[in-house]
Amino acid sequence: MGQKASQRSSDIRFIGALMGRYLLASRKNRSHRVQVFACRLQSISPQLMVASAPVLGAPGEELSANFEPFGTVRGRVDRLIDGGFSMAIETSAEERDLLIKRIGWYKKRVFHGVADKRAHRRVMPRDPRSTILFADGTRLPCLIIDMSRSGAALSADVQPDLGTPLAVGRVVARVVRWLDVGFAVQFLVEQEPDSLEDRLHLVDA
Repeated sequence: MGQKASQRSSDIRFIGALMGRYLLASRKNRSHRVQVFACRLQSISPQLMVASAPVLGAPGEELSANFEPFGTVRGRVDRLIDGGFSMAIETSAEERDLLIKRIGWYKKRVFHGVADKRAHRRVMPRDPRSTILFADGTRLPCLIIDMSRSGAALSADVQPDLGTPLAVGRVVARVVRWLDVGFAVQFLVEQEPDSLEDRLHLVDA
């Protein structure tokens, strides 16, 4: 019985884009405030989570991540991937059983087309990775939380002052609002939706 239960557990997995937030143990500053970043889920199982993220941490570093359908999961950075990381999930037997139930529940909702409507109110890019370019020439990787023809929400290892001019990829913008996991920018010129994602991406030379 134990082997069958273990097999069923290993088969439970959700693959799909879902926005969340995460905390890295190393991002606590002197005032003991932990920086919170946005991340986008690639896949999750009771043992492993894979996500795109703007700040990667180091292999072995402790972190926690929260995705609304699954709650908070904790563990350590297992390995770094292109634009993100995988996390080895550390749970008690009770927490693992709960996570299995939540993953199964959410998969059924998505399969039957009743996923949270809130996920469809925003446009998420196919690839959330981009680069912020500041006026002084500084470049930082960022994660695009969502986007529209007039602006975008970003998460990065920086919190620019309101009004700061910058470029996201090739789109010039200014910072208009702070978020719990980053900041929002308004484009100086409204963008065409069909070409917006390509313009927001910047490949370093």
